[in-house]
Amino acid sequence: MVGPVGHGHGHGHAGGDDRRRLGLALGTTALVLVVGAVGAVVTGSLALLADLGHVGTDVVALGTALVASALAARPPSRRRTFGLGRAEVLGAALNAVLLLGVTVWVAIEAVERLVTPTAVPGVGLLVYGLVGLLGNVVALVVLRRGSGGMNVRGAALHVLGDALGSVAVLVAAVVTLSTGWVYADTVASLVIVAILLPRTVALLRETGHVLLEGTPAGIDVDEVHDVLLGVEGVAEVHDLHVWAINDRSPAVSAHLVISDAGCATADCGEHGVLDRATVLLRDRFGLHHSTLQIEAVEHADHEQACEPPRPLPAANPAIG
Repeated sequence: MVGPVGHGHGHGHAGGDDRRRLGLALGTTALVLVVGAVGAVVTGSLALLADLGHVGTDVVALGTALVASALAARPPSRRRTFGLGRAEVLGAALNAVLLLGVTVWVAIEAVERLVTPTAVPGVGLLVYGLVGLLGNVVALVVLRRGSGGMNVRGAALHVLGDALGSVAVLVAAVVTLSTGWVYADTVASLVIVAILLPRTVALLRETGHVLLEGTPAGIDVDEVHDVLLGVEGVAEVHDLHVWAINDRSPAVSAHLVISDAGCATADCGEHGVLDRATVLLRDRFGLHHSTLQIEAVEHADHEQACEPPRPLPAANPAIG
């Protein structure tokens, strides 16, 4: 017997709100990209170029997040029974890969400039750094007020990287103007790398965990097993799986073996095993989507597929 709890979790409003915020952040970031491109050409700054590289990936990241959010809002179909909720996870993973690539490139370029320093005009750094920081802060505030889903967090991480990059550019500008130190711009770009790299790797690991059907954060599978086993009438729990479609939609499936005493209340109803287990999963672990198979003790013998029948030996034509 299968007891599903519906898919509707009330994310429709959050998804629409996320899309509006992503669209606004995308427009703001695109404007920053144009201004930053002009600044990088005029000044020749590596820090500004590093910041510009992150802004460029931000435009791609925000666009990807916007498309992923729209796809995730589509209802399930016969072909995709879970819908397209994983699109948000894929979008976040793509953003993490893009940001990682840009970060590594900036690190390599910075090391080269440590060997061969390049003079950068401090005034240009200051002006374009201020413009970039203003745009980044606006976009970041907009995204921070969203749902906090993995997709939006991935986009926000890009914008945060730009904001930190703009701060580093401003610091480099001040140091350059006050001391004339030619390495200020290069050191600023390395600071950006040091700040972003751990966050990028963490997001990549998180998305990979979801895509590999890992257990959602904050849920202990052993504890879920013990809670189900503690339901009155349940003699054994097996084939327990806990996973997530995206970071907002955890799910669980399990086989509950019913004892002789529990067989009378195995079905749905206020005192049924199925309802009691479903409510516990929802209230204790936030597992709103559960699929539970109720089975008798004797059913365990049928869990494995039967071996195919062995073919009869061929008749010997010489006999007879």
